[in-house]
Amino acid sequence: MSVNSRRSPDADTTVLAVANQKGGVAKTTSVASVGAALAEQGQKVLLVDLDPQACLTFSLGIDPEDLELSVHHVLTKGTEAGEVILETDDGVDLMPATIELARAEADLLTRTGREQVLRAVVDDMAAKGLRYDWILLDCPPSLGVLTVAALTAAEGVLIPLQCETLSHRGVGQLLDTVHDVRRFTNRDLEVWGVLPTLYDGRTNHARTVLETISETYDLDVIEPPIPKTIKFAEAPAAGRSILATSRSSKGAQAYREVAGNLLARSGR
Repeated sequence: MSVNSRRSPDADTTVLAVANQKGGVAKTTSVASVGAALAEQGQKVLLVDLDPQACLTFSLGIDPEDLELSVHHVLTKGTEAGEVILETDDGVDLMPATIELARAEADLLTRTGREQVLRAVVDDMAAKGLRYDWILLDCPPSLGVLTVAALTAAEGVLIPLQCETLSHRGVGQLLDTVHDVRRFTNRDLEVWGVLPTLYDGRTNHARTVLETISETYDLDVIEPPIPKTIKFAEAPAAGRSILATSRSSKGAQAYREVAGNLLARSGR
């Protein structure tokens, strides 16, 4: 397989990186909620927590401090993914993170082919029959080695974006990184679009910011916008996604629609 080919041996798996180096844009909430919504629709889903803060792991009811093995061991110690992956109450599987992952960035910096480390894990899983319809990669809020590795392993990248003034300043940097990844490690990487989050439909301002993003960067907007609601803050404390804690809320329904649109995009 060419080093520039994005497809894993299991061409039926859609690998999607969810990335924005700016914090506070509901990135982790979106990974958990889209994953749960895809699972509701009969998809087999793996979420990979690549953030040393382990917010995704915690939000799905798993205490990182209780874990002996995590994605850190898979990426830097050669531990097999199957030994680390956990089932969750939201119907998705999780490759959890712990604070140890903060060391992975430094560990990987000196390694040849560090950009390929996550792709190799995905390929190895498929070769050993550990198959998923979707693998969602929750990238850390930076443009370091782990994010580049995620973009190298993915066929698409989804950019959660808070609908507020100046919130999109980092998008250009992320797109520059995507451009470099296309040149050097994954020529087929596609930007699937922007996912508007924390959206206040009562204001014209939020829509204006969204239109500015679309025009400035020529990116698709994944509909519908995810509304701002206190329900999202309550869900992680319960160790479940909003689809479980507030099934009929506008936020949960919006993520179900987003998942449906992603399914259509993937051709499933």
